[in-house]
Amino acid sequence: MTDSPLARWERRNGTVLAAASLLFLASYATRVLGHDLPEAVRTLCLVVTLGSWAVFAVDYVVRLRLSGLRWPRFVRTHGLDTLVLLLPLLRPLRIVQTYQRVQEHRDRPRLSLYARVITYSGVSVTLLGFAASIALYQQEHAAPGADIRTYGDSVWFTCTTLSTVGYGDLAPVTALGRLVAVGVMACGLALLGAVTGSFSSWLLQVFAREEERPPGNNSPGAPSRD
Repeated sequence: MTDSPLARWERRNGTVLAAASLLFLASYATRVLGHDLPEAVRTLCLVVTLGSWAVFAVDYVVRLRLSGLRWPRFVRTHGLDTLVLLLPLLRPLRIVQTYQRVQEHRDRPRLSLYARVITYSGVSVTLLGFAASIALYQQEHAAPGADIRTYGDSVWFTCTTLSTVGYGDLAPVTALGRLVAVGVMACGLALLGAVTGSFSSWLLQVFAREEERPPGNNSPGAPSRD
């Protein structure tokens, strides 16, 4: 395991970033959906949202310093981190980095690792869908001629889009709403590909190992190699 300062920082701050992500989503959702909340509560939610984003920004700057890279190269080599900093609602997209780690261990079919990718993908889809539905509702519910008037409509549109079904019964009419929809489409395809790709890769490796096993080991009386 790498024991560089950057690796130690990433191991230590994982819990903090996870908590900040949940606080960001919760405060943002409360502010958008809580139309009847007192203004003091809405202001508190805004403070929490900005504070959570500040945690992301500090983490980004610290990782930049510990990496030893100049910022242009760091931005190029850590494009996903930069995107997540600019758009914190996309933090579930960090699943892509987990998928890359799986590809680095393709020399042996480790079910636990692949199963974790599938689990993380499911959690990421849930969090991403929740964040996208909030953002879509914020942009669409008061727009003239909008189809998405309630949060339920936004959830339905997000679910059908993430699953790549797309019934077409609802559609955003604002520019930002359509931009969110495009992002949901892309994320749905990417996350679906991560799950199916990981599972298919694991199956192919298992079958390849079975074919390479000597015939005598497949007989009923042959001792197990496990």
